[in-house]
Amino acid sequence: MQDVLKSFKEFKLSGMVASLEERLNYAKSNKLSHQQLLELLCEDEVSMRRENNYKKRYSASKLPSNKRLEDFNLDFQPSIDAKIVSDIATCQFIDKKEDVIFVGGPGTGKTHLSISFGLKALERGYSVRFITVSDMLNNLHLSRADNSYHKQIKRLVDYDLLILDELGFKTIPKFAADDFFNVISRRYEKKSTIITTNKSISEWNDIFEEAVLTQAITDRLLHHSTIFDIKGPSYRTKSVVKEAA
Repeated sequence: MQDVLKSFKEFKLSGMVASLEERLNYAKSNKLSHQQLLELLCEDEVSMRRENNYKKRYSASKLPSNKRLEDFNLDFQPSIDAKIVSDIATCQFIDKKEDVIFVGGPGTGKTHLSISFGLKALERGYSVRFITVSDMLNNLHLSRADNSYHKQIKRLVDYDLLILDELGFKTIPKFAADDFFNVISRRYEKKSTIITTNKSISEWNDIFEEAVLTQAITDRLLHHSTIFDIKGPSYRTKSVVKEAA
């Protein structure tokens, strides 16, 4: 037994290592053939690798919370089309290299939905990265000092799904707006991006402060995208009102 376990460990078959003793007992009590035992051990190995792969991708995604789609109250936000939400949740938009944009005031559920779609993507084996626009641009700015800028850009471009949160909370200076365009243009028609913003598309020129650059960014994002324009009230305000009542 120890020699077998040692061999499994050398071949990095952690799933088989974890279940070998239990599977041997099961095979003996149920009179399984060697082939049936091997099939069970292989299933355990595949299951363990899938689980480890998910954990690794989940950790790398930097999702700030575990907000599930099932926990989102669509009845509270009637401006959101439930059928479209269901379609997006299948993650076919990632296969099609399409984008999703959530427009709405603070507390309307933009970030919750973006995280929910990120979790759906992880469950289907995609790589995901969640980051606020401010943090992304700050990281890119700092990366110029240690010459890791192009490496950082490549990482952002390579994710199957990039979730950029809180576009519009701050005006973006010219040098940072160029970085934002760099990321968007390289992902255009190659990867999918989700953006949450408190500004309507018509107000994006206030964010980037340059009409030509704003047009270049919006053209790429809107070309293949689904836009959720959330008109409902804030969940946070709802909670405060309930407490006050």
